[in-house]
Amino acid sequence: MGALTEKSSKIYQKGDPALPMDKANQLLQQLQDWSLDEDQQIIQRTFKFKNYYETMAFVNSVAWIAHREDHHPDMEVTYNRCVVNYSTHSVGGLSENDFICAAKIDALL
Repeated sequence: MGALTEKSSKIYQKGDPALPMDKANQLLQQLQDWSLDEDQQIIQRTFKFKNYYETMAFVNSVAWIAHREDHHPDMEVTYNRCVVNYSTHSVGGLSENDFICAAKIDALL
């Protein structure tokens, strides 16, 4: 994971290619408990917490990472759970940015 956390997100233009699936699977192995969705367009992880306060602290930390990296996930937030989904809309699938941000989120825990 260290290699990914040392990197920064870059800007992808509409039409840039998505990551090849073999590269995405290789990067996925560097993350903790993330998985591909059934269409292989999104990486996702569910985080569970003791209470609402811990959940919101986590959400705010993810928001800070998203702001710093200029790469924003979709999140589903409930009382003690947060599902984080990453994909890169401009490439229509996954980019290295998704894995960089996921690794930085893993480093929070």
